[in-house]
Order: sequence, then C-alpha cells, then structure tokens
Amino acid sequence: MNPLPSLWGSDSPPRLLGSRHLATGELVFPALPGHSPLADQYRIESLADEGNLYSFSVIHPSPKSGLAPFALGYLDLPGPVRLFGRIAGSGRPQIGAAYRVQPDEEYGCLFEPLEVNQ
Repeated sequence: MNPLPSLWGSDSPPRLLGSRHLATGELVFPALPGHSPLADQYRIESLADEGNLYSFSVIHPSPKSGLAPFALGYLDLPGPVRLFGRIAGSGRPQIGAAYRVQPDEEYGCLFEPLEVNQ
C-alpha cells in the first residue's frame, strides 16, 4: 500500500487533489498523506481544472539538446492554489488568460490554453 496519495484523482478527466482544512476552509496542494499527524483535520478534494496564468518564462534550451523553446508558468486556481507547470501550445502565453490543467507524464501537469468563443 502506498502511503502517499496520488496527485491526480480518479475523475474523468483527471483532476488534481488537494486537502481542505475542516475548521478554516484553507485549501492546500498537494493533498496531505493519510499518515500525516494533521490528516484528520483535512479532507481530500478535487481542485478546479481551470485557472488563469499568473506568470511565465520561455525556456530556450541549448541548440545541442535539439529541444525547441517552451514555456513554464504559474497558474492560479480558485482556492486559492498556485501551480507550476509547462504551458502547451505554440503561441506566446498571455498573463491572465484561462488554461486547463492536464496530467502530463514528463512534467506532472500541463496547462492547455482554453479557446475563447466570441
């Protein structure tokens, strides 16, 4: 049995898991493990799957790596919870824009831009 909780819940599509303090309502990420001395003061719940980009940086790997430039950034979810991850897409990220959190094998989580219907 793994004593540490998964970062991702079993929802479809998967959502990150956090812990909400029963007395104060404070939401923390990642979820507290069941063996934590504080675990009985929290309940595990799914986090929102959409948020707004707080900040980002474009990474330019060495030409020797063969990797194309990519963006990493912070995404603010309701709660408040701030996540760090890779930003998907080929366009330049926009601070304040809406993104959806997706699981990613290589980076843990990936932020997919939401298309705005006009």
